[in-house]
Amino acid sequence: MDLGMISAKLIIGFLGLWVMTRVLGKKEISQLTPFDFISSLMLSELVGNTVYQEDVHIGQLLFSLAIWFILSYVFEKVTQYARKTRGPLEGSPSILIRNGEVDIREMKRNRLDFEQLLMMLRQKDIFSVREVSYAIFETNGSLSVMKNTEYETVQKSDLKLSDDEPGLTYNLLEEGRINEEALKSLGKNKIWLMEQLRQNGHTELENIAYVEWQEGRGLFVLEHKHERHG
Repeated sequence: MDLGMISAKLIIGFLGLWVMTRVLGKKEISQLTPFDFISSLMLSELVGNTVYQEDVHIGQLLFSLAIWFILSYVFEKVTQYARKTRGPLEGSPSILIRNGEVDIREMKRNRLDFEQLLMMLRQKDIFSVREVSYAIFETNGSLSVMKNTEYETVQKSDLKLSDDEPGLTYNLLEEGRINEEALKSLGKNKIWLMEQLRQNGHTELENIAYVEWQEGRGLFVLEHKHERHG
């Protein structure tokens, strides 16, 4: 294939994508919405698959970029000015934790489990569900968190508090299933867990959605009744 033709396609593809990005105001990679993600894939396919194909001319590449630009521009304007279309087209944020209570149904609707929720919380320097007042799962896949006031960051020296810090959080039980590996990491067993649950008034595992243990704070149990409150 003519190297000049390849160079021309690469230059046109680069300039076309740059202009589209500037005009449409694409977000950073970490802030991609579902549409942005699809758009990025399509643009890479449009340019990548035409650069080295001899039967695809520069005019066809420009036509493809123009059509995709028009579609993207119309989509952006529709979601910008027709507010009722934002939910169906872009999705809407989901409140996973409300007033300290986890909405199990909302988690299932977003196909999330507690391990994934804990991972996103740790990325916010939060190591226990009990520290959270509100957690909102945004349309771009990120998690926005409001802490309970009692867990807001303060200077311990100002309050003359001890330097003792709570340890890591262990997911001991989820949806009635005991996490044997987490218990082993704690040096505990199933008998110990059942005794701890019994002391806290929980005897039926199927009624429990989630259980965590944190050194210094002890056991935290979330029952399925919280699902109804959501």
